[in-house]
Amino acid sequence: MRSSGMDVAHCYLEGNADAVEFCPHEGYQHVLAASTYTLQEGDQPSRAGSISLFDVNAEKGDLDMIHRVDTAGIFDIKWSPVGCNVGPLLAQADADGFLKIYSLESCSEGEKARGGFLNVVSGEKISSFMCLFLDWNPSATSISIGLSDGSVSVVSLEESAIETLQEWKAHDFELWTTCFDIQQPQLVYTGSDDCKLSCWDIRDSPSQLVFQNSKVHKMGICCISKSPSDPNILLTGSYDENLRVWDLRSISRPVNETSVCLGGGVWRIKHHPSVSGLVLAACMHNGFAIVNTLGEKPEVVETYNQHGSLAYGADWQKEKLLQGGKSKSTVVATCSFYDRLLRIWMPKSNIFCS
Repeated sequence: MRSSGMDVAHCYLEGNADAVEFCPHEGYQHVLAASTYTLQEGDQPSRAGSISLFDVNAEKGDLDMIHRVDTAGIFDIKWSPVGCNVGPLLAQADADGFLKIYSLESCSEGEKARGGFLNVVSGEKISSFMCLFLDWNPSATSISIGLSDGSVSVVSLEESAIETLQEWKAHDFELWTTCFDIQQPQLVYTGSDDCKLSCWDIRDSPSQLVFQNSKVHKMGICCISKSPSDPNILLTGSYDENLRVWDLRSISRPVNETSVCLGGGVWRIKHHPSVSGLVLAACMHNGFAIVNTLGEKPEVVETYNQHGSLAYGADWQKEKLLQGGKSKSTVVATCSFYDRLLRIWMPKSNIFCS
């Protein structure tokens, strides 16, 4: 079944939109962060960016901006994971080589429902190269960062203080993605424009290479995502337009890797908060797709093509459970780059009704 989801609301950002992230923390699931990256050309070119916070109420069709921070050009933002002792924190990886951490503060007038504002709690220059991607470990005690020279940096975050634990040259070209193993956070996966998928054990310093696959991806690797429900499954997205499902028990034998072509470079993969095997993919030149990765072969169950530019940012709203354990309707945020467009929509697929 393929269709285009039901539009809820949209708005235009001040810069080129490249990432959207719903806050996963209890009481703040309505808060959406959207980031931008705008290259300002000239004699002294600069990269400017911003983070905008929105209050999203899909049932009412509301998308209200509640706060904005002007920054360097941002490549990636991520909220701290639920279940750790901190939060909500928002981390930013930017073109100036900085990692910045913001706390989400409630507005003092007592109505937490408005979402609040971002307060900088720490910021460190990680590298003279650009920070392209970041990932929190499950306990929110460290962050891995992909750098534009092919290096990966792992930093600790103790009481908001950022300290580099180690940094190593993991790839030959831009390192677009890095990912902690949710179930085994001593392992970090990396992917790069050199087409290599690598896994590292960070208990050693320098980190030890656990495995590397350089034969399957035909172009650069854009994103890596570990399945939250199956410890053996890893997903990768590539400029070669394929979403790949890997069985980590046989990573050296790509015959056991399955894939689906999504018609555009797969820039982001986001797992559904409660439906196992269901992912949302940002497909660059071909809009957005919802893919069921369970079964013999991944299957596209729905597409969304209401954006007119590069499809970069995508996320599911983390669901509040209603009485009886049922969740509200699934809500999605997506953004596209050059047209600076942010959209909120609801998938039509009946896969959510099962």
